Amino acid sequence: MQNRRRFTARRFHFGFIIICSCVFFVACNSPYVSKKRGYYTIDLPSRQYQQFNQPGFPYSFEYPVYATVMQDTTYFDNNPENSYWRNIDFPQFHARIFLSYKEIGGKAMYKIKQPNGQYKDSFAVNVFDKMVADAFTLTNKNNVVSNSINDSLIHTPNGIHGVFFKVGGNAATAKQFFLSDTTKNFIRGALYFDVTPNADSLKPVQDFLQVDMEHMINTFKWKNK
Repeated sequence: MQNRRRFTARRFHFGFIIICSCVFFVACNSPYVSKKRGYYTIDLPSRQYQQFNQPGFPYSFEYPVYATVMQDTTYFDNNPENSYWRNIDFPQFHARIFLSYKEIGGKAMYKIKQPNGQYKDSFAVNVFDKMVADAFTLTNKNNVVSNSINDSLIHTPNGIHGVFFKVGGNAATAKQFFLSDTTKNFIRGALYFDVTPNADSLKPVQDFLQVDMEHMINTFKWKNK
């Protein structure tokens, strides 16, 4: 009886080893399936807009209620050219639209780097053709990290004209534009994120804010024609 129990135990032990070995070899030989990288779900707010129309400003537009318009005190370590430069902040997304306004024919101040590393102020006159060329140049600086740059003409019901830029890839700013009446006013806008650029993770927010940028452009008006 005891020998029979030992024999049964040995058979069970041997069978268990065979089953585990089969499972191991099947698992090792099964094809590997990569998993897609996941990102956190982003809660997007409901769209509602309010008007920016401060007295004395040469322009007005509508912007989202979940954004804040603030005066720009520095622009990449440079002083704003005038008091009409503004930031549209989106705290929920760590994003900001820089608005830099220039008066065509007005004086412009530039920072020129000297051989000793210091910057010297240099003054010039804002020329429309040069400002347009500068807008394209600033956008094309993303060529190093972008995989495409598409530009499209802007014509709004309010008679506003300009160009909208879409930059593909991990660019610091994937959405840019400029608007002008070609004779007196010129404004440039650029969307930035206070995070490391990643086209995949930022795409939902970029697409969402692009709609807000388009609404701002379509409601934009010059007040000093």
